Order: sequence, then C-alpha cells, then structure tokens
Amino acid sequence: MTDVDTQATEERAHPGGYWYDAAPGQRERARRVLESLRTYRAAESAMRRRTRDSMSMGENELLALRYLLRQPDHSARPLELVKYLGVTSASVTTMLDRLERTGRVQRVANPNDRRSIFVRATPHADEEVRETLGKMHELMYGVAVSMESEAQDHVIAFLQRMADAVDGVEPDAPEA
Repeated sequence: MTDVDTQATEERAHPGGYWYDAAPGQRERARRVLESLRTYRAAESAMRRRTRDSMSMGENELLALRYLLRQPDHSARPLELVKYLGVTSASVTTMLDRLERTGRVQRVANPNDRRSIFVRATPHADEEVRETLGKMHELMYGVAVSMESEAQDHVIAFLQRMADAVDGVEPDAPEA
C-alpha cells in the first residue's frame, strides 16, 4: 500500500483526518492547513521513492549525491557525509563503493594531505540527477511562481515557523 493509499484509508476511517479534534472556525481551518501539508509530504515522499527506484539508488545515496552537487566543486570529505547523513563511517564507505561502481562518484586524493580523500560527484551523476529531477523541479517552481507575492511571503513564513516548531521538538527520553 502506498503512502497516498494509506492516507486515503485513514481519511475514510476518520473523516477529520489525522487531526481528529476538528472543531468549527479557526481550529477547522488550521486542521485543513495541516492536512494539506501532510498530503503534500505524502505526495513528495512517494515522488522521492519513485525517483530513487528509477535511479536504482537508496535514500542516503540520493541525499549524498544531492549534497555533493550543492558543493561549489561537487566534492566533500567522507566525514562531511557521515555528519550530514547521520550514519557511521562504515555505512558511508559502503555507500560510496556502490556510487563509485555506478560511475556517480569518484574518490580523489586531497591535494593538501595525500593521506585523506575527497569524494566528487561525476558529471554523469550531475546529468542523471538533473534529468531525473528536472521536470519535478520545473513543475514545483511553476506553482511557486504563479503565486501572488503576498501569498509567497505567507507560505515562506508559515513553513519557516513549522520547521522551527518541529526542529524544537526533543524526543521523549526512554523510561528507565
């Protein structure tokens, strides 16, 4: 069952959606905003899964490639990827081996310290990511451009406040 199918099933079982305590007025509008955000997140998650599947890559592999491609010279130290992805050095090494075998990255010696390396995304990887994600980015950009500037400002402020809200949530400590 896909994320979208799961959401549709939940909505039929609970017409109020995930935010069950829907009440008239302001609370109802807020619920609809949060449901719309949840629907977008489910659609984006499904799109990213389809993208990874079409490229025969795992989530961390795609995240690592996008991280590298955002760097000015398309390269980074493996430790930067460890920190960015929140995984072990061994996991990054295994992932880089796979990406290197598929021609998406290459390991290059650090010119200042021959004992260390950089990982660089290849032109092939750049072209593949642009080709695969280009249409999606174009469609998303078109939606954003079509908005009135005041609406854009409201969306930007809302999403920033939502990001701040969820970034500030600490996980509950497990009971001893």
